[in-house]
Amino acid sequence: MSTLEPHASPVAEASVPRRPSGLGRTVAFHTLGCKVNYYDTESLWQIFAAAGWQQVDFADRADVYVVNTCTVTQEGDRKSRQMIRRAVRKNADATVVVTGCYAQMAPGEVLGIDGVDLVIGNQDRDRMLDYIAQVEEERRPYSAVHEILSQREFEDLDVPMFADRTRASLKIQDGCNHFCTFCIIPYARGLIRSRRPGSVLRQARRLAEAGYHEIVLTGIHTGGYGEDLDGYSLADLLRELETIEALRRIRISSIEASEITDDLILALGASEKVCHHLHIPLQAGHSEVLRRMNRHYTIEEYADKLVKVRRALPELAITSDVIVGFPGETDEFFAVTERFIREQGFAQLHVFPYSKRTGTPAARFLDQVPDRVKQDRVERLIALSKELTLAYAGTFVGRVVEVIPEEVQEVDGRSVLVGHADNYMKMEFVGDPALIGEICEVRVTEAGSDRSCGDFVAALTQTDWNHIADERNDGNPLRGAM
Repeated sequence: MSTLEPHASPVAEASVPRRPSGLGRTVAFHTLGCKVNYYDTESLWQIFAAAGWQQVDFADRADVYVVNTCTVTQEGDRKSRQMIRRAVRKNADATVVVTGCYAQMAPGEVLGIDGVDLVIGNQDRDRMLDYIAQVEEERRPYSAVHEILSQREFEDLDVPMFADRTRASLKIQDGCNHFCTFCIIPYARGLIRSRRPGSVLRQARRLAEAGYHEIVLTGIHTGGYGEDLDGYSLADLLRELETIEALRRIRISSIEASEITDDLILALGASEKVCHHLHIPLQAGHSEVLRRMNRHYTIEEYADKLVKVRRALPELAITSDVIVGFPGETDEFFAVTERFIREQGFAQLHVFPYSKRTGTPAARFLDQVPDRVKQDRVERLIALSKELTLAYAGTFVGRVVEVIPEEVQEVDGRSVLVGHADNYMKMEFVGDPALIGEICEVRVTEAGSDRSCGDFVAALTQTDWNHIADERNDGNPLRGAM
């Protein structure tokens, strides 16, 4: 097979063939990696759907397969290659398209996999159907990957509807400027590019009017939203989203401690719709390890931000990410991390062993930690996380929380609804499956480290919601305090 150069654009704008109708044609998607990748896949499906394509399961025979890849670890690369080859085997006559972060980082490597027809990175994906037409007309593979660090415009792909009808993601930014020593993502996603406020608000209104009660603001570095906009910040966006009447919940997917400004704390405290849950990555609980990671805070600064956001949002659930076994993390440093986590009272932890990623500075550090030590530390922090989750959930026993049921599950021979409360407590309760996607009042009867149990009280209407919001605002003198 003949190929172009890995980073070459395949065709000039004028030579792209007329986009064919997808009528009667099928496409299958497979997504690896983070929630942003899943959002991107949904946005790509909207492009195909608008052209008349039908979506089939990835395990079925399709005319086009799209694999949205991950490269955050070497394992992500391996799994991406595995899924690409699976698509090729499924239908040798299909057009196989590879996109996402692995495609962005190693387009030549991907194009070298026999059967791959088209490689697109993390930009220009709105032209995917045009590129497919080019490939199918000329019968030779192409790379449409461009250098990502020079990109300055947000790739604005709308998603008006999701397969999961219970909550909607809204991608507000892409890229990262932090260049942590363990992370390859800035090279795969580029620098921060924020979605224009008008575009965010338009999609938020459409989603709320379509019946989504909760919108999750997401991105590669969500808290960095607005860094490339002139005087407009995440705090400003939250204030404008607050005015959308049909919207009941606003959840921030993740935010760095260094990005929690005084103005953002004021916006959080004044909000009637922001969820009482923030995911604030810690990564390490020792300032020397944070320095080697090129994080932008000390543990003292991190703890100070937690004090401020908890003052603005009482009973706030704070969840976090922690990497153990980073090069140079001694037993003493880990003990400090473990103690810090306990003192801060996190509601839940996501714990990862450090994994060397080729191309990052940390992969070249000499003082690597043995795998068996990393595994022991992972197990210790997972146990601590369960203890902290149980303690946080225990404070709500006997109280009513607001839950959006997401699915029906069989538990001990009975059907229960399972979903998340405003504070991200995972709850199960007996109720009518018709309640899925609605906001329900549930009285907590039993706390758990994985999920808690409760009794259904009532489903909330818009009138109920407005009344409760007014009561909350009047009865909380600390909201908005610094």
